[in-house]
Amino acid sequence: MTLHSTQQPQLNPERIANAALRAFFNLSGHWHLSAKEERTLLGSPPESTFFKWKAGKLATRLSRDTLERISYLLGIYKALNILLPSPRAADEWVHKPNAAPLFNGQSAIERMLAGSLVDLADVRRYLDVQRGM
Repeated sequence: MTLHSTQQPQLNPERIANAALRAFFNLSGHWHLSAKEERTLLGSPPESTFFKWKAGKLATRLSRDTLERISYLLGIYKALNILLPSPRAADEWVHKPNAAPLFNGQSAIERMLAGSLVDLADVRRYLDVQRGM
C-alpha cells in the first residue's frame, strides 16, 4: 500500500505578478487613472519599476503589499460590476462624490488615493456590505 502525499502545487511568483499587473492596468483603463494615481494605488513603487510594469516588462515577483492592494482593487471592481446596472455606471461610481459616512462627501477614488492599504480595505468592505455579504 502506498501513501500519496498531499502536496500543494507550486505557485509561480512571476506568473502571479504578471497576471496581477495585467489585471490592475486593465482596471486602471476602465477607471481612467493617471500614472500618479496608479502608482499611489500600487503602494508607490519606484518610478522606474512602475514604468517598466506599465510598459509590460515582466516582473519577477510583487511584494505582498502590492499583491494585497491589487486584490482589494479587483474586489472593488467586481463588486461595483455586480451592484450597478452597467459597466459604465460601475466605472463612473469611483469618481462620484459619495454621501456615505465612510467617504464624507469624497469619491471612492479620493478615499483610496489616501495611500493606505486600510483605505482600499474600507472601500472593499463598504461594497461587500452593500452586496449583503
